[in-house]
Amino acid sequence: MNANGQLLETLTRSEMFQDYERAYNETTGMPVALRPVETWQLPLHGKRRENPFCALMAEKSRTCAACLQTQEKLAKDAMNAPCALNCSYGLYELAVPVKLGAQTIGFLQTGQVMRQKPTAAAFHRAVEKAEELGVDIDNAKAREAYFATPVVSQKKLDSVSSLLAIFADHLSMKSNQIAVQTTNAEPPVITKAKQFIREHYTEDLSLGQVAAAVHTSIFYFCKLFRKVTGTTFTEFVSRTRVERAKSLLLNPNLRVSEIAYEVGFQSLTHFNRVFKKVIGESPTEYRGHLPKAA
Repeated sequence: MNANGQLLETLTRSEMFQDYERAYNETTGMPVALRPVETWQLPLHGKRRENPFCALMAEKSRTCAACLQTQEKLAKDAMNAPCALNCSYGLYELAVPVKLGAQTIGFLQTGQVMRQKPTAAAFHRAVEKAEELGVDIDNAKAREAYFATPVVSQKKLDSVSSLLAIFADHLSMKSNQIAVQTTNAEPPVITKAKQFIREHYTEDLSLGQVAAAVHTSIFYFCKLFRKVTGTTFTEFVSRTRVERAKSLLLNPNLRVSEIAYEVGFQSLTHFNRVFKKVIGESPTEYRGHLPKAA
């Protein structure tokens, strides 16, 4: 994960963002996500208030790929200012840039709503669009989900865009503060330790090994690492391994047990326990949310 990715993860885990997300969900009835500029996952998939129809589309690799193309276009158009578009199935999507200085590092994204009440003709067009991709959605479940899509007026959507722009400014200020604090406050010994961990996390890594690698005592290093990073050495190593595991879980040909040992865990049980503690669900459950092969 690059520096911008780490910064976005820090922002997403912050109390400020989580409080805003809950308030936004309750007030608008819409999902919201803080996503990186480039992503191989659907930003709103699995989020609170996700549109059931969009969730259905995300289950199939072909329709999911079409949605990812929409996300790519939205990100490209929203690099410098808020941008909205309608997806292939007629649902509204909105992205607002979040900046670090002059650089766009991510987007606040929302949507999965319609500006007009869904009609039988519109659903028929959606069915035809899916058929072009080899996916059949002409069924009761998809129809019910489609017609349950929230309808939001353009006036309200304009207000939503303004709210997200204001919050994006707050996140930009917060990201600048974090970047400055990281640059100015992190001792070189911690920077070196993080780098050593990222290079050796697949091994049976111990606190003593890392402390020796950066030429400090175990006691001093342990205390300093916790003070600077806000997490323990063990937690940091676990998160580093889990982040890599998340990427490997995208490959359906790899067994969970293979991934566990690949990223440095000594047992499958330990991997499952740590993964669930960090992510909130088991590796198998997490993989179940990912796009399935056609």
